[in-house]
Amino acid sequence: MQIYLIFILVMVASAIVQTVLNSKIEKYSRVPANMTGAQAAEKMLRDHGIYDVQVVSTSGFLTDHYNPRNKTINLSQGVYSSNSIAAVAVAAHETGHAIQHAQGYAPLRLRSALVPVVSFCDRLVSWVLLLGILLYSAFPGLLWLAIGMFAVSTFFSFVTLPVEINASARAVEWLDMSRITDFQTTPMAKDALKWAAYTYVIAALGSLATLLYYIGLANRKD
Repeated sequence: MQIYLIFILVMVASAIVQTVLNSKIEKYSRVPANMTGAQAAEKMLRDHGIYDVQVVSTSGFLTDHYNPRNKTINLSQGVYSSNSIAAVAVAAHETGHAIQHAQGYAPLRLRSALVPVVSFCDRLVSWVLLLGILLYSAFPGLLWLAIGMFAVSTFFSFVTLPVEINASARAVEWLDMSRITDFQTTPMAKDALKWAAYTYVIAALGSLATLLYYIGLANRKD
């Protein structure tokens, strides 16, 4: 019963965080900055001596991300061409990941190394879990294999947390030092990125709760 309560709390928290985040982005998108998101990303790269990363526009809302495979900072259209505090904050955050990559930031290296393993596990875990439950009497190891595969994803979600928090810290510090934000707008950028980070916290907690549920299910079958 307790695990179901945890699931409900996580879902409610996730909905609240996403609603607040969208509200913050909308609010700070109306506060002007002295350059666009794309210009902020380009300047932050140059300020850190990075010239082999490309800043490109991508479709969608809050689809911004850094791709370490082809060294591109992908900014959503509302961030790429907008000169708002929300835009420069998001752009600086994604550029923070590019800087992490260039500097060999250890949590990012670990996260990148886990990506192919997590992708493999995510493709198969549902099928292995189903077979593990249906065939538990004959092959009890299958369910524990599925739990182990899901645990990899849970670990990945927790490794992601310091990567995202560090990128936001780099973004806020650079925005303030470069005078793109000031004593009034730096807290706005920090606030927007804080709520973005909360989405990763909720995702990690949700993954952990699911993992504990599967472990409890396996223990009850023993």
